[in-house]
Amino acid sequence: MAEHRQGEMDITEQKRTFAGFIKGGVWLSVTVVVILIFLAIVGI
Repeated sequence: MAEHRQGEMDITEQKRTFAGFIKGGVWLSVTVVVILIFLAIVGI
């Protein structure tokens, strides 16, 4: 088994995935807030 050396692993894919996850979470949050505001205005 190879010896582990901290800081040598390529994490570009993990960073890209995490950035996409955060972007999706922000879009989901904004969508929910917009829907709630719409429902409050319409009065359903």
